[in-house]
Amino acid sequence: MAIRTERGARTPDPAGLLPGPGVRSSLRHALTDGPGVVAECRDLTRWALRAWFGPDGDPARTPAADALLLVSEVVTNAREHGGAPYEIRLDRVGRTLRVRVGDTSPVPPRARGPHRPDHPSGHGLFLLQRLATRWGSVPRGSAGKTVWFEVEVPPASEVVEGPLEAGAGPVDSP
Repeated sequence: MAIRTERGARTPDPAGLLPGPGVRSSLRHALTDGPGVVAECRDLTRWALRAWFGPDGDPARTPAADALLLVSEVVTNAREHGGAPYEIRLDRVGRTLRVRVGDTSPVPPRARGPHRPDHPSGHGLFLLQRLATRWGSVPRGSAGKTVWFEVEVPPASEVVEGPLEAGAGPVDSP
């Protein structure tokens, strides 16, 4: 996958183009809607997590896994409800990963009622509320809107993680 960085260069391996951990890093990628767009955005985010956060951005760690899940949800929602996703932008500021997905619909995301864990769909906004540090939507006029979220990626030494088990943990919002 070729990636367009803020500097405008295209490369199949952008590792040498972006600043290392501890500084601001940004990556913007134009999207073509289609069945592979969700996986493409996950791959890009996985690369950024590893490149910008080192071992702390390992997708096996909860913060990185949460970020990848939220990317899947936001891009899927853009495809299903937002017309078409046209851009993903990833920004690293300190220990925070900010993800922005632009789509062609001006309609802001909204829940279709209370969360129903027994339903096969309708979990995207619930997951954003539960897993993101912050999230929101910004209107872009005739260009649609941008849905964004932030996830903190703390050093591994600050996170206590146990094995993830199906059904473990609370299901209601705090």
